[in-house]
Amino acid sequence: MGHLPIDQQVTWVYTHDLPSTARFYGETIGLEQVLDQGGCRIFKASATSFIGVCQVRPGRFVEPKGVVITFVTDAVDEWHAALKAKGVTILEPPAYHPNFVVYCFFAADPNGYKLEFQQFRSPDWKKP
Repeated sequence: MGHLPIDQQVTWVYTHDLPSTARFYGETIGLEQVLDQGGCRIFKASATSFIGVCQVRPGRFVEPKGVVITFVTDAVDEWHAALKAKGVTILEPPAYHPNFVVYCFFAADPNGYKLEFQQFRSPDWKKP
C-alpha cells in the first residue's frame, strides 16, 4: 500500500484557562486563529499545520510532560528575542545541538507545554 494523502496536521493541547492560552498563541506568539469551536480554538502555525487549544474536559488532560511543539524557522534568534521581550518563559537559550544538527531554543506556554523554535542545519533536511 502506498502513502495515503494527508492534507493538514493539528496538534491538540489542553488547558484549564482557554481565554489566557488562546491569547498566548494568538497575541504573544502571533498565530492566526482560524477557527473558534467554543471550547477549542485552532491557530495556524504554517500553511498546513495547526495548534488546537481546548478547554480541559472529562477524558482530556493538561499533561505537558513529554510534549514538545516545534516551530521550524530560520529566525531562531529573532524569535528568542521577541518572546523574551514579551516575558515568555525561556527554558533553554538558543544553542547548536550537533547530535541533531539543529540550532534551537526552548520556551514554555502558560500550561507548561514545551515550545521549540528550531532551524534544521542538516543538508539532509528537505525544506518544502
